[in-house]
Amino acid sequence: MSATRPPRPRVPAARQNDGQITDWALAAGGGDREAADRFVRATYEDVRRFVAYLSADVPGADDLAQETYLRAMSGLARFAGRSCARTWLMSIARRVVIDRHRAAAVRPRTADTADWQTAAERAQPRHLPGFEESAAVLDALRRLDPARRQAFVLTQLLGASYEEAAAAAGCPIGTVRSRVARARRELAGQWRAEPAEPAPDAA
Repeated sequence: MSATRPPRPRVPAARQNDGQITDWALAAGGGDREAADRFVRATYEDVRRFVAYLSADVPGADDLAQETYLRAMSGLARFAGRSCARTWLMSIARRVVIDRHRAAAVRPRTADTADWQTAAERAQPRHLPGFEESAAVLDALRRLDPARRQAFVLTQLLGASYEEAAAAAGCPIGTVRSRVARARRELAGQWRAEPAEPAPDAA
């Protein structure tokens, strides 16, 4: 039996309307606590998934997401709605991941996790359905250039438009398209390079 390409993680089927999310963000900036709660609940899974893929740190994704929302909540009063609130939030998440990597680079590594694959195994035990597929996808994404990984995750896994991804990354749309195209080629190359399983002997 030949090895099959790991399936892509599913894009959430019921993404909240971006206009509604932006309205909640604006209301939250004005002090509406219920709107703030709705804003967080509507966007949390996207943020968590984004920082997990971008940082290749599955166990640390919740901490990164929480830091993203701490920064976002402190800045909501200044959010004017000139862009989609989801895009604004993803740009904050991107900065949180960058800051975490910079901080890690200037201090000794203290984690007992030897590599990303071990971290993924701890985050999702092997007996759970879909572990092998999701771990394979995440490991492949880890090997990408960070900028290409961000563009690919936003547009291909989280369902963001190229315009939204460009706004989150602070670069032209054409650059995002180029990064996604290169990421696709590199991922396809990785999967093609995987050795096929030997075919079973005929009965």
